[in-house]
Amino acid sequence: MVNAQEAPGVLEDVRELLNSWLIPNDTRQPDDRFDAWAAAHAVTDPAERGAVRDLRDDLRAALDGGAEADAVVNRWIARAGLQPRVEDGAVTYWHEGGPAGDLVAAVVTAMADGRWSRLKTCPDCRWAFYDHTRNGSKRWCLMTAGGPGGRSCGSIAKVRAHRARQASADAG
Repeated sequence: MVNAQEAPGVLEDVRELLNSWLIPNDTRQPDDRFDAWAAAHAVTDPAERGAVRDLRDDLRAALDGGAEADAVVNRWIARAGLQPRVEDGAVTYWHEGGPAGDLVAAVVTAMADGRWSRLKTCPDCRWAFYDHTRNGSKRWCLMTAGGPGGRSCGSIAKVRAHRARQASADAG
């Protein structure tokens, strides 16, 4: 069975990269696991590692609302020298941007076909997930325990909001 949070196709590579930075449930402190991601994906050249790490940070900022996604991606298109090509009737991308260029091509493709807007980060744990819901309105990584580290961010947020409403009602 496919993970319910996995993104389709090569956009999953982008989601995995984004999740090389997370807030684990046990410590609730940001944890940068980029080195493990880079080792697992054979990104060993220091310049390429730096570019991919920068891309990850820029894309996270765009998903988190801290940066304009179009501007971020346009900068990376220029940086990677991304150029469209038609091969066997399909659009592909040529670039000299190494692994970062491959990831930028995946983002551009996802933007073109509408899948990019379904890649989101949980407002609580910052985990990147793909929204498979029909209307694209999923907000948290998961509503029930079983998410990254067993966290159920949606349920926790709803309980927190309920308690705040109760406290206001009791105070008033």
